[in-house]
Amino acid sequence: MGRPLFINIHLYLSSFFSAVVVLVAFSGGMYLLGVKGSLETTEVSQTQGGVALMADPSKEAVLAALATVGIEDFDFDYVITRGDTLYTRPTSRPYYGLKVDGDSVSVSLNEPSFQKRMQELHFGHGPSMYREFQKVFAAGMLFIILSGVWLGLSSSRLRVRTLISAGSGLILFLALVMS
Repeated sequence: MGRPLFINIHLYLSSFFSAVVVLVAFSGGMYLLGVKGSLETTEVSQTQGGVALMADPSKEAVLAALATVGIEDFDFDYVITRGDTLYTRPTSRPYYGLKVDGDSVSVSLNEPSFQKRMQELHFGHGPSMYREFQKVFAAGMLFIILSGVWLGLSSSRLRVRTLISAGSGLILFLALVMS
């Protein structure tokens, strides 16, 4: 693969993934600054069947439990269990929580703010298709970064600057990780 082709692939991939890089940097940065978004939780209803639901916390069982309280046609990808509560996913949009207490099930609607939605995407809690896209994004970012370093090292004009920059980044990373 020639250098011009490598440069073009590097350019197109970095341009293509730029929106995702901005999302990840912004949502992660805001989270670290303490801006974590908000979650509005509304108690919807209560129903029975908690024991059976915890025994089979499948998508079908959750759909059946939601139907008993009048929630039908709610689309979600899968269910996660955290302690005594089941959550529909993705959590990057409105979702339900089903809190089990004995045989009683409390159903609540959770509505994340925009910031919270972006962080949920960042954490990998988005729709299944977006999660698959994140895997492609990860591979693309590896290619972009490694090809950028390779392009810098293979240019006599950029070699020293690339070595200094990459070396400084590696040393800082290692110093922060080891501290």
